[in-house]
Amino acid sequence: MLRALIVDDEGPARSELRYLLETTGDVEIVGEATNAREALELIEALDYDIVFLDIEMPGLNGLDFAETMRKRSSVPAVIFVSAYSEHAVKAFELEAVDYLVKPVTADRLRDAVDKVKRGERSRLSRPSDGERKMQINRIPVEKAGKKILLPIEDIIFISSKDDYSYIHTADARYISSTPLRILEERLAENVFYRVHRRFLVNLNMVSEITPMYGGTFTLTVKDNARTQIPVSRRRSSGLKETLGL
Repeated sequence: MLRALIVDDEGPARSELRYLLETTGDVEIVGEATNAREALELIEALDYDIVFLDIEMPGLNGLDFAETMRKRSSVPAVIFVSAYSEHAVKAFELEAVDYLVKPVTADRLRDAVDKVKRGERSRLSRPSDGERKMQINRIPVEKAGKKILLPIEDIIFISSKDDYSYIHTADARYISSTPLRILEERLAENVFYRVHRRFLVNLNMVSEITPMYGGTFTLTVKDNARTQIPVSRRRSSGLKETLGL
């Protein structure tokens, strides 16, 4: 049985969510809070498996509260429950398990709870900074002033220049303010390899490997431009071992 905390400043919303959760049979509601301050006190007193978190609340909002919780050594799974869909990108950046838009249906809520049971989140407990890796299937990116959640399988390679990362798909390029080093950590559970200080490559999207002078080589990837990406000498031996060359 998963122990849950509901955080919402509206009593009817808490009551409705409590009723729906009781129908799942997998969740025990052991705490309710009307604001972030109350929620923090409850979390300090008891370990919860899930926090169902509203966003628009008096004082500290749900997004800021989730950011605060990430500093703890043990972090409960967070499922945002909001009347507004525009906060979804930020919620996933904060490693939320799911984002539910009110009014919530029983089936949609059950799906979110099942994700927690399967462990579908970045971490069920927060690791040290050196170990932190996000197990995600989408990357928040920007294009034409809009935030987009880009599926990882669509990414062919990522390049960096100045303070920005550029995510390349078959026929498009997106920008991200996340440094390449952080993206490398987030994608460590996938088939991405840092072949150069400026390039991170999806190895499933490599079509050709061309040997070069000095024991290095270049990779031709499967974008429409058939981009050639250099592999640095320092990273060549590790990549050869990974590819079995």
